[in-house]
Order: sequence, then structure tokens, then C-alpha cells
Amino acid sequence: MQPNQNQQVQIKADDKTLQGVYANAVQVQFTKEEFVLDCMNTFPPVATLNARVIMSPGHVKRLANVLADLMKKYESQHGAIEEAAAPDEIGFKA
Repeated sequence: MQPNQNQQVQIKADDKTLQGVYANAVQVQFTKEEFVLDCMNTFPPVATLNARVIMSPGHVKRLANVLADLMKKYESQHGAIEEAAAPDEIGFKA
């Protein structure tokens, strides 16, 4: 059975989830089967874990491609974005 490409999905979310959370740092770990993205709000000396997102490698690759495309579109409309400085211990690490 082929999935219907035009099928719409209704997303349900409670009010708390719709408010969202702010993250100024992300720590990423991975295994062969999954990536774990820990989204944090850091205000030294404390960092608060706001959300943990677990994704398959294939979905992370799709997300990376979509984000790269959206960054190009954003910068074409609003100008270049200066990359934020990396913190010493917590943040975006490869």
C-alpha cells in the first residue's frame, strides 16, 4: 500500500507545547540508530534542559538539508546572519 502524498496530517498540541521553549544551546550525541538533540537554555553557571529530541539519522539529514535551504532563503530576504560565538563548554559541538 502506497502512502497518499496529498494526505493532510492534523497536529494536536496542548497550550503549553504551543508556547514553545527558548534554547540558546544544543548538545548533540549520536549512535548508529539515532541522534539525540538536547536543547538547553544556558545562563552560566546553570544550564536548563528544555527539550530532548530523538531522531533517526535519515530524518536528521532531511532536517539539516531543510534548515540549510531555509537559511539561504532567510539571508536572501534579510541579509547575512553572523554566526554566534561558541561557548567554552556547552553548546553546538561537532
